[in-house]
Amino acid sequence: MAKKLTSREEDYSQWYNEIVQGADLAENSGVRGCMVIKPYGYAIWEKMQAELDRKFKETGHENAYFPLFIPKSYLSKEAAHVEGFAKECAVVTHYRLKNAEDGSGVIVDPDAKLEEELIVRPTSETIIWDTYRKWIQSYRDLPILVNQWANVVRWEMRTRLFLRTAEFLWQEGHTAHATKKEAIAETEQMIDVYADFAQNFMAMPVIKGVKSENERFAGALETYCIEALMQDGKALQAGTSHFLGQNFAKAFDVKYATKEGKQEYVWATSWGVSTRLMGALVMTHSDDRGLVLPPKLAPFQVVIVPIYKGDDQLKKVSEVALKVKKSLEAKGISVKFDNRDTHKPGWKFAEYELKGVPLRLALGARDLENGTIEVARRDTLEKETYQIADIDVKVEHLLEKIQENLYQKAIDFREEKTYKADSKEEFVKLINQGGFVYAHWDGTSETEELIKKETKATIRCIPLDAVEEEGVCLFTGKPSAKRVLFAKAY
Repeated sequence: MAKKLTSREEDYSQWYNEIVQGADLAENSGVRGCMVIKPYGYAIWEKMQAELDRKFKETGHENAYFPLFIPKSYLSKEAAHVEGFAKECAVVTHYRLKNAEDGSGVIVDPDAKLEEELIVRPTSETIIWDTYRKWIQSYRDLPILVNQWANVVRWEMRTRLFLRTAEFLWQEGHTAHATKKEAIAETEQMIDVYADFAQNFMAMPVIKGVKSENERFAGALETYCIEALMQDGKALQAGTSHFLGQNFAKAFDVKYATKEGKQEYVWATSWGVSTRLMGALVMTHSDDRGLVLPPKLAPFQVVIVPIYKGDDQLKKVSEVALKVKKSLEAKGISVKFDNRDTHKPGWKFAEYELKGVPLRLALGARDLENGTIEVARRDTLEKETYQIADIDVKVEHLLEKIQENLYQKAIDFREEKTYKADSKEEFVKLINQGGFVYAHWDGTSETEELIKKETKATIRCIPLDAVEEEGVCLFTGKPSAKRVLFAKAY
């Protein structure tokens, strides 16, 4: 197996990179800033995708697909939007290559310049709202509840696997509504969907809130978000849902005829999560031994490793192991039986520990005699011996306990690392030691920028459950009506 991992305490960033690559989640590609998601990592993403897709459809949404390329003129139509993404856009200028006359290789054909440059989508609001203009004529055409699973490109200079890459995978919902009330209800509904997924599937606690004006999505009137705390004390934005008002409808002239025959602009939302969730998953639960996966997202929840000497023992152990596998699968549990003869049991144990498989079952000749099987939990590293006869019930129960334990452990960690600051000095000290800090802020963009400049902390969100509490801004002394959530962030 691979060498021992760098510890979190020693170098958190290095630890993260070693887990992502060592556990076969992803690797850097030959294209700068882009990644290859490996089969094991992609299997986790598929599980995330499947559950989110189910939730979207349950709330009335349908999947569609829109072009990868956006005409430059479309992006120009919504001023705040283009300003927000201008520095991150990849631009297609030509459509043909040719062989260089000197035989040095292929070159861009200068005669094949596009009449209008195309932007590789950083997000799809503009191309989708140009489409919606054709779809929407009357109130009968509303609401439109559409989601897209896609890749997007944002030309990042400093990249990290899953957390920040030039190309990443995501879903983006884009909805159109007749009224402001409906659009806001949709925005709030989807942030609830994301929070439910994060907490019940990823076992990752999150705080729901709205972004400050400075941190809002470009072109949105309000951005709702879920914020999670990673083990190094930094925050990670795990999902966003945007109330776009009528900004994009006005930019693309999307109107509908009301029941009374009046022409009104449509109200819009957009919402999304990305493969960044993979990074969040790693950093929420993993330890110095490797990846730790919640059972609901593990590619396989149980691995069975046979321990044997010679083919005869392997045959006997395999017969029982396959029966155990079948009984677990009958309960909907995903199982891998690793009977490879190319690696020793100890090597396999280390591999599955690194890959974060929730439960490892070991079965040898002595176990067959006793009618027992050894079960090792990845979350607590505890080992116990159980009777084979009722192992399906035991495993089912243990997987539930692991899911619950991982969530509770993450909650406990967050509570331990959540503080209130009542002075500037206290705020700076707490921010530097890492964690969530609740503090008063005067509500101005100028002060927010000042805090960011002085401390590198940003307002992660204004929590939806924030209590009205009179106070004064720690940096300006001006009045404040509630505390907001600060942290350093990814």
